[in-house]
Amino acid sequence: QGQLAESGGGLVQAGDSLTLSCVASGPAYRNYVLAWFRQAPGKEREFVGIISQNGYNTVYSDSAKGRFTISRDNAKNTVYLQMNSLKPDDTAVYYCGADPRGFGSVGYDAPGSYQEWGQGTQVIVSS
Repeated sequence: QGQLAESGGGLVQAGDSLTLSCVASGPAYRNYVLAWFRQAPGKEREFVGIISQNGYNTVYSDSAKGRFTISRDNAKNTVYLQMNSLKPDDTAVYYCGADPRGFGSVGYDAPGSYQEWGQGTQVIVSS
């Protein structure tokens, strides 16, 4: 079992862009689906998006669709979350999760399906 480490969060203004990174330490992660979730204060962790092992397939939540893009570089063991047109409602701690099951498995958008998480990176969007 390896480790996941998110970075790139910060304080930005509404309408700005931000790119988060998650480094997955360990070669096994190349065979894992990687996902981004977020958790706002007082709220449950919610699904943002997911990318397949080969990076060819992605699925996004309705709130992320059209504004956020997930990509991965398996040579660098890194998954990215490019966020554009940020809104105050995007304020949250962002986490990456790893799932060894195939892309599109049941429960891919549920936090309970992921056993491995990073420590999170805080994103604050001011209005």
